[in-house]
Formats: sequence, C-alpha cells, structure tokens
Amino acid sequence: MTTVGKLRLGVNIDHVATVRNARGSAWPDPLRAALLAEAAGADGITAHLREDRRHIRDTDMEALAAGIGIPLNFECAATDEMAAIILRLKPHAVCLVPEKREERTTEGGLDVASDIDRLTAYITPLRTAGCRVSMFIGHAPTQIAASARIGAAVVELHTGHYSDLHAEGRLDEANAELDALRKAATYAHSLGLEVHAGHGLTYDNVAPVAAIPEIVELNIGHFLIGEAIYMGLEDAILEMRRRMDEARGLL
Repeated sequence: MTTVGKLRLGVNIDHVATVRNARGSAWPDPLRAALLAEAAGADGITAHLREDRRHIRDTDMEALAAGIGIPLNFECAATDEMAAIILRLKPHAVCLVPEKREERTTEGGLDVASDIDRLTAYITPLRTAGCRVSMFIGHAPTQIAASARIGAAVVELHTGHYSDLHAEGRLDEANAELDALRKAATYAHSLGLEVHAGHGLTYDNVAPVAAIPEIVELNIGHFLIGEAIYMGLEDAILEMRRRMDEARGLL
C-alpha cells in the first residue's frame, strides 16, 4: 500500500537562461534563480543541457553543481558528450529525455523499450558514479517495464498531453489521460521504481496529478518562471507548493 506524504517539488530553471540568452548578456543568472528557489522551499533544481545549448550552458551546470545546497537533476539526451559531463560533475540525479534539434520543448517520452541494450550500457557508469537515473517516459506499460529492466531508479511520467488537453477544455479526454497516468504510476511503483511527473503543469491542472499517491516528485519550470514575472519567483513557488499540499490533503 502506498503512503501518501508530502510531494517534492523540483524547479526547472531552463527559461531563466532563455531570457538571458535573448540579449546575450549575463543576466538574469540561472544560479541566482536556483538559489531563490532553494530559499523558497524547492526540493531540487532541474536544468536541461541541450545539445544546441539553446538555454542552459555548460558553465551554468558547473555553477549549479557547485553552488546549490539541494539536489541537482541534470536533464539531457543519452549521448556520449552528456555522459562525459555528467561523470565530471556527478549530479544527484540524471533524467534522460528524447531530444530533437527543431523542437521547442521536449515532445513525448523516451522510447526505452526500443533501445534497451544501449541504455543499459549507457546508465551503468552513471549509476556507478552515484547518480540516480530517471527515464522521462509516457505512460505505456512497455516503457515502464523497460525502464525497470535497464536498471533505472526512477521514471518521470510526461504530463504534457494531459496538460494540453486540460488547457484546451477537452476535459473528458484530459480525464482519460489522467486515468492512464494513475495506472502508470501504480504499475511503476509495483516494479520498485520511484515515480515522478512533469511537463506543462500549472496552478489550474496540478492538483489531480499531485493527488496520485505513488508520485513523490513533480518537476515544474516554464510556468513558474512565467508566473515569476508577475508575482516573483518565491511567491510563485510558494503558491505551487500550497496547491500541491492541498491536493495531498496536507492543508
């Protein structure tokens, strides 16, 4: 039986770097945002080092690894280049994601089931270095089972489709997607995987996902960075935390 407790909140600071890079200056500083998130009660910081370095850069990852006092979740594609950086920095966690050069944001989950041998070999040195390895996947049972088979510690369920359906007012379809996420979380937990979720979550749609008892961590970024423009990063994070706690019955 799953015990429902306080959810961890990982704050993704990628788009602080997007704003910085738009002007080619040093501001705003992603490390400063990460430290503000830490002070506001974030349980971890997520940053995605893309192949094209469109937002987060290598120097950002180095500064985050050295500068924050909470776990760093290093998102990346499963490439040799990224493995070398991970093994040098040794972040707390590594989340492997699919990556296409032309996409605006991560589209869909990683196809672990079609790449079992390579991914098993890829994550072995990361695990040996002490990194908790997560697969960013959809809710298909085959992908969950494959993630367990390769030795991943964690699966992060992609909530983007649910979030899009919810935003479009297609609530019956959103509820069906939510039910699939619930079943996926239950199945992953039964295989001994830690279950996280994220992508597209907002104040309006987070509660049903946060209420899924097997999920222990949500990773939220773009929305929080956007809300910070209006209310400041600390208050934006505190409001998300409040809604997550309320969904868990902790308020």
